[in-house]
Amino acid sequence: MLLHQGPRQVIGIDARAAAEVPAGRGRVVRELIRALAAREDDGHRYVLYARRPWAEESIDARFRWTLIEAPDPWWHFLAARAANRECEVFLSSNSYLTSRFLHIPSVVIVYDLVTFDPAMRPNRRSTVIERLTLGGAVRRSAAMLAISSATADALIARFPQARERTVVALLGVTPALAGELDGNEARALPPPGFVLVVGTLEPRKNLPRLVAAYSNLDPALQGAHPLVVVGARGWQTGPTLDALESLGSRCVMLGHISDAALAELYRRCAVFCYPSLGEGFGLPVLEAMAAGATVLTSSISSLPEVGGDAVEYADPHDVASIEAALARLLVSDQRRAVLSERALRRAREFSWQHFAEITLATLDRAGA
Repeated sequence: MLLHQGPRQVIGIDARAAAEVPAGRGRVVRELIRALAAREDDGHRYVLYARRPWAEESIDARFRWTLIEAPDPWWHFLAARAANRECEVFLSSNSYLTSRFLHIPSVVIVYDLVTFDPAMRPNRRSTVIERLTLGGAVRRSAAMLAISSATADALIARFPQARERTVVALLGVTPALAGELDGNEARALPPPGFVLVVGTLEPRKNLPRLVAAYSNLDPALQGAHPLVVVGARGWQTGPTLDALESLGSRCVMLGHISDAALAELYRRCAVFCYPSLGEGFGLPVLEAMAAGATVLTSSISSLPEVGGDAVEYADPHDVASIEAALARLLVSDQRRAVLSERALRRAREFSWQHFAEITLATLDRAGA
């Protein structure tokens, strides 16, 4: 654990995602706020800018919500104007645009550069916005927080001037996933032994190839291990939905579920499968590992940084590679047990407290 010895500051945070985004960036912002609130009072004060507050009982008097009910991009101008008056440094957690209007130092979290890779078929709106704003944020910000070395490398490759100002801050495991499961929700979950998939249904999650690999498995394996899919619908979902629906009763799509239900699915699954074509970090992989799940994921992008030697890897572009790895795990109780034990150990190396410490140290340097 890093020891924080920075000056006392008033820190502004773009906290919109805490209440507006169920997973992904929303989880990052919520856990950052929780981790900051869990620290001993070191004199810092936090102004949380949002459209609506996130109800969290652990937040104390050091935190104050400033609510701005305005659409983008107007929200960014109004939030920056308020932060310029109230704060000494600002954390942009969910946009690159706010820095354009800030006169105080800012730190920007960079999650990935997927929108710069047409092969990922990113969301069109996000692509336009991020391509227009990331370069300006790199020029104006005091520092960039990358959530993995893979993201840092991609950022620096596109914007070499960011090299000296880029800091890697790996994400952590969400304690809320250990919450109690509601009885009715528990009864609605499938029995143990399935192959689990978690993530927004979008092209880069690579589910058509996973379905093709799964369909090539021995029918007895498919019968014993149905495919269970958790995640909201994203964009360009046609090929993904067609592939999943082709499995008929062998596939169960649950949509968005509670954190407690997700934790239970991680514990119940035979294999957690995440064959993504590209990730900034791959938080579901870490969450599955923390629950002791046997994980099969991609051998590219940031995912080996998370999985280490505790997961099974496959080439996400190769259906045969995914099929072989999945079959290898499903037929071997021993292999699954070994990886489960390794996963639990490795997951303990990641914490939101460490992420918050690096974030705070970066903000301190920026505001000094």
